[in-house]
Amino acid sequence: MSPHEQRKTVTVLFCDVTGSTALGESTDPEALRALLARYFQRMKGIVEGHGGTVEKFIGDAVMAVFGVPVLHEDDALRACRAAVEMRNAFADLGISGRIGLATGEVVTGTSERLATGDAVNVAARLEQAAAPGEVLIGAATLALVRDAVHAEPVESLRLKGKSEPVPAFRLLSAHGELARSFTTPMVGRETELRRLRDAFAQAVHDRTCQLFTVLGSAGVGKTRLAAEFLAAIDARVVRGRCLSYGAEITYWPVVEIVKQLGALPEGDAAAPLRSLLGETELATSAEEIAWGFRKLVEQQAQDRPIVCMFDDLHWAAATLLDLVEHVAEFCRDAAVLVLCLARPELLEKRPVWGGGKWNATTVLLERLDSAETESLLDALGGVEPGLRERIAVTAEGNPLYLEEMLALVRASGDDEVSVPPTIQALLAARLDQLDPAERAVLERGSVEGHVFHESAVRALANGEPQMPRLLALVRKQLVRPDKPQFAGEDAYRFRHLLIRDAAYDALPKAVRADLHVRFAGWLEERGVDLVELDEILGHHLEQAARYKTELEQPDTALAERAAERLAAAGRRALGRGDNRAAASLLERALELTRPLRLDIHLEVDLADAHVTDPRTAARIAARAAERASTLDDATAGLLGRVVSARYRLEFEDAANELDALAHEAVPVLERAHDNAGLAHVWTALGELAHHRGFWDELTRNRERALEHARNAGQPTQTAGPLAAYHFVLGSEPADALLGKLTELLPSFSHPGLTLNKARLLAMLDRPAEARSLALQGSERLRELTGEEGGENYLADIATVAGDDNAAASYLRVFCDRLEAHHRLNNLSTYAPMLGRTLCTLGRYDEAEPLAERGRTLGHEQDLVTQALWRQTLARVLAHRGRSSQAEALAREAVAVTERTNGLNYQGDALCDLAEVLTADGRADEGSAALEQALDRYERKRNVAMARRVREQLGATQPA
Repeated sequence: MSPHEQRKTVTVLFCDVTGSTALGESTDPEALRALLARYFQRMKGIVEGHGGTVEKFIGDAVMAVFGVPVLHEDDALRACRAAVEMRNAFADLGISGRIGLATGEVVTGTSERLATGDAVNVAARLEQAAAPGEVLIGAATLALVRDAVHAEPVESLRLKGKSEPVPAFRLLSAHGELARSFTTPMVGRETELRRLRDAFAQAVHDRTCQLFTVLGSAGVGKTRLAAEFLAAIDARVVRGRCLSYGAEITYWPVVEIVKQLGALPEGDAAAPLRSLLGETELATSAEEIAWGFRKLVEQQAQDRPIVCMFDDLHWAAATLLDLVEHVAEFCRDAAVLVLCLARPELLEKRPVWGGGKWNATTVLLERLDSAETESLLDALGGVEPGLRERIAVTAEGNPLYLEEMLALVRASGDDEVSVPPTIQALLAARLDQLDPAERAVLERGSVEGHVFHESAVRALANGEPQMPRLLALVRKQLVRPDKPQFAGEDAYRFRHLLIRDAAYDALPKAVRADLHVRFAGWLEERGVDLVELDEILGHHLEQAARYKTELEQPDTALAERAAERLAAAGRRALGRGDNRAAASLLERALELTRPLRLDIHLEVDLADAHVTDPRTAARIAARAAERASTLDDATAGLLGRVVSARYRLEFEDAANELDALAHEAVPVLERAHDNAGLAHVWTALGELAHHRGFWDELTRNRERALEHARNAGQPTQTAGPLAAYHFVLGSEPADALLGKLTELLPSFSHPGLTLNKARLLAMLDRPAEARSLALQGSERLRELTGEEGGENYLADIATVAGDDNAAASYLRVFCDRLEAHHRLNNLSTYAPMLGRTLCTLGRYDEAEPLAERGRTLGHEQDLVTQALWRQTLARVLAHRGRSSQAEALAREAVAVTERTNGLNYQGDALCDLAEVLTADGRADEGSAALEQALDRYERKRNVAMARRVREQLGATQPA
């Protein structure tokens, strides 16, 4: 492709003589030749008089393009005016003709020097559909000139080559200038500035966090307002920007701010930030990162107020929005202002942004009034009065429009103020009028993004020095120096993203693809320390691969490279618990690989990213298994079916199916040396063991999964918490488990481990320590998720301590939340557990429906649920004197728990059997059951429950 080729949005005009056959029949050949020569000359003069270019003559037809060789901001309007003048000239020439206009993107600068694109075909078809003396224009053209022309709709046209009817309009006249109606501002923000200062003053006075969001469309003055505010306050200011090319570059602004602060929080809060910075491989999650970042901001704001500014927040991923809201909501005893700048699109992502928070303020910047516009023109200076007035009228209060129009006038030296149909057209025209070498700098810089580095541009320009051109672009106010991401580099920022977009859009897709690949090569050499290198490289390689495909030049190797980077980024996000980012990244990777091959590991990783939505996860894995079947890939199909069954276990009775599939898969995958697949299978078997109440087996299976994941070189950040999360429920003694947990906690700061430690302390009859630690873990869980949590642990601790009223309260709250979130699998366990506690309090009528809830919802192989509803219902029936039915259910419950290795659950079931037998007057048998329960609690080293059973038995020896 020629280096001079460009993509441009232009307006194409076709004009043709009608009735030329009859004209030739009735006119002398020499006279006809002279007439057509006058016609061509007149049409060419009109086109060129309005700044267009005649591309070619085709028989009696004229093809002209407005926007070639140089774009103008009002090319569509110029074309309309030319068309009207050409139509009026037909009568002077004594001929009849018709005209069609269409606006769209074309490629120009080819060796044939012709504009190429759909707009050319549409313009030709519109001309053919027009009646003699008629000008038809397309919808895109009308949208750019609507207020400057008089046009009326005609019936949509069925044009050759178009699958759908094409809207068309009859152009009657082109009579005026483009009207402007922009709704955004920049100078004279006294009210907004006062509110911003008030929010900061309140943060300082009350030592609280204030969230202040400035919304406004592109160019309205959000950044200028922030600069005015920041220049006049006594505070430490740190800034983070959301990258324009990726919601999945999740924590880029956070990393920027952490680096600017130059410190880490004290205590455990440092761990997630160290992991985020790539300094450690410790486990972390999105919630922990938010907690650690908040702690850092709180600590840094102790001596001096801090302003954390998040720029371009409308590009933020949902995880980053959660982090900002977390800081705003939970920051305490620190003077902090969180200042967010965003386009109104932010509210499309998060409609309730800031809503309901006492410490949140949102303002929308409106356009400048005439006095404010005059003030801005005064500040810019150097404009003669007549031109100044025309610019002010044209800009209609949009500060960016005003500044860019003025810059264009100064650069061109033209006293005429052209009326730009859109801000994009204005910027495209400005860039098109630059020196070609300067424009090439912007185009290459646009490939990197809003901020670009001089050495990257130099590399994309084959090593040519770029500094003189960059300094010229700084003087022309198209870019400005910015902080580099890499030591020893010079960085520049486009003065507005729209400038970057205009430069990028001018590049042909083939050139974009080449530049993205070359930039990825440059970044691989310099960006090794970037925390999210894979995401950025994946983006650039993905763009290149997509452009190649769109040009029908698919590059399999390039698509595989892009998918590899995106997959690595997705798996890392999965490892830190950022499931939303993981799902997006993995899906993008799969969009590249699915047309090429089946990547079963990526498919099941994507299923894992939807762990909180098991139906979706199961569907993804099942779909992959079906494709494997069509490809006769039995191994991949088997893995997909295992993972699908694992997630279906959450909402249907798939335990036997999962068991059979997983044990069938293990030897198959072992023979294939598929460690990644084996990690998934052993994880699924761990879930099955938990479902069945085999917690010792769960721990062993998780350890095997972890070993295979390590062998596969996959992230294992969450494997530790998953392996340890339920092991306190098994047969290993509580004191031994406490030692293991104490060793784990420094590496894995998951609140579930803290809560499990509290549960173990309760078993060891250390209730005060247990409750204190449980409250800490519960608070930590609330801080991380923004929701209450941990009530199930607090209930267990309260039960062991003998505080059944507190246990019932905790369980009621927990069950209500499970019901609200439709987590029926968990509810099937905790509803009868609440019922059992209510029985202890003598509230049998309330307990019965909870037992029935467990019976209805519980799966057959969910042994804990199957035991709990029987235990609860047995106690209810015993209270009502139905001893025979009660005993049968109680003994069934004991038998069910004996199938598990949960010593505590076995002891609880035996205690309930003892109560049923004693209520039936069989005290000796009841005592025998209690003796068996005591044995279970002692083997578990559940000192507290063992003490309580001894008290029931009348024993006096210590635990």
